[in-house]
Amino acid sequence: MLKNLFSLDGRIALVTGGSRGIGKMIAAGLLAQGAARVYITARKAGPCEETAKQLSAEYGGECIALPIDISTMAGIDMLAGEIKTREPRLDILVNNAGAAWGADFDEFPESGWDKVMNLNVKTPFFLTKALAAPLRTAASAERPAKVINIASIDGIFVNPLETYSYAASKSGLIHLTRRMAAKLIKDHIVVTAIAPGPFKSDMNKAARDHADEVATRVPAGRIGTDEDMAGTAIFLASRAGDYVVGNTIAVDGGIVYANPGIPGAGWDS
Repeated sequence: MLKNLFSLDGRIALVTGGSRGIGKMIAAGLLAQGAARVYITARKAGPCEETAKQLSAEYGGECIALPIDISTMAGIDMLAGEIKTREPRLDILVNNAGAAWGADFDEFPESGWDKVMNLNVKTPFFLTKALAAPLRTAASAERPAKVINIASIDGIFVNPLETYSYAASKSGLIHLTRRMAAKLIKDHIVVTAIAPGPFKSDMNKAARDHADEVATRVPAGRIGTDEDMAGTAIFLASRAGDYVVGNTIAVDGGIVYANPGIPGAGWDS
């Protein structure tokens, strides 16, 4: 009964924003567990193709680069069209592509709002909608298809940084995950989300460049590793995660749920 619980043997996956950072960690994890083909997207063709080449050489499955900008509906439709042309089914969709913007409250620009909200909330919804047919084809009661949205702990707690649209977008994505899950579970498509804490990436330069300092603010005493992120994605994508529906898992070393709060005299007993 427990055989191959975490196996992804033969699965077909798409990871947006898969050329680097968290997306690359997840793509590698899916391939390591036997995925046959993992498609990755990114705006820049060079890094996307280089990552695909690297992961294909390292693992048994094939990693395929689809360098497409999915921040627009035209890009979303182009990507969905490529997948439908190449594959009769899609077992796993990881909506990871995202953007961030920081600015003082009184100076925060509309462009910083629209760019982040569009890519972080609009794109996951419309890309999932555009790929609903191959997801439904792959899905069955015995082996559901999976949609995994990459949110952030900034959508759960208040980050002191002035990243207003980012926080709002990730909170919105967490609730959107629940709403999409309620709709798509009827088609045997399981929708979940991951809320990462500090991991080395171009989006989280503090964790990338000052890991030791960031680690002092993490209850677990360290930043996240590739294995931490890949392991959670593998769990949700595999048989092991079939009964986890609509949930968002914080992968953050305890920042959100194992943090005693703000120290200070007013809190002393």
